Amino acid sequence: MYALKPNFQALLRPITQKLFDLGVTANQVTVLACAISIVLGLGLYASGQPSVYFALIPLWMLVRMALNAIDGMLAREFHQESRLGAYLNEVTDVVSDAALYLPFVWIAPLSAMQIALVIWLSALSELVGILGQVIGKSRRYDGPMGKSDRAFVFGFMGLSVAIFGHLSSFVYGLMWLVVVLIAWTTVRRARAGLREV
Repeated sequence: MYALKPNFQALLRPITQKLFDLGVTANQVTVLACAISIVLGLGLYASGQPSVYFALIPLWMLVRMALNAIDGMLAREFHQESRLGAYLNEVTDVVSDAALYLPFVWIAPLSAMQIALVIWLSALSELVGILGQVIGKSRRYDGPMGKSDRAFVFGFMGLSVAIFGHLSSFVYGLMWLVVVLIAWTTVRRARAGLREV
């Protein structure tokens, strides 16, 4: 899904220009997106049960992807890049993902171990992606289960919970596949970074 990003950004460019004209900064967009993710994720987790409010997850995943694209364009195209922005961009993504995945620990047939592994491996895959820059090369976004792909999977599950009140039994196996694919994504990012050197 990351390959679709340029087309997505093109659609959002007029909105980005409008936000810049209003004085909105990239860092403000980044922090706002993270704050809403935390409130939504912890709110659903605190409810402790499936509910129609899980429909907010796919809706917010889509809006969050748009905000992530917008903060990047504000930074690059409107000369708002900063060291603070670089930290915020990476840290808030990991925090937001963890918060939004957390409520699924209550949803059968998923297990707490699966969700914990997804959260941990997702953070690890992003760390390995960043290490490309640490060794003087590019930030790695290699797949097959990057941030956008995970957003699609959890958005689909959130919609299913909202509609049916539960998940199909096949999702248990699907989540183990997601775990494996995130692990493979981590390996691919490391290998790609080393080849680039």
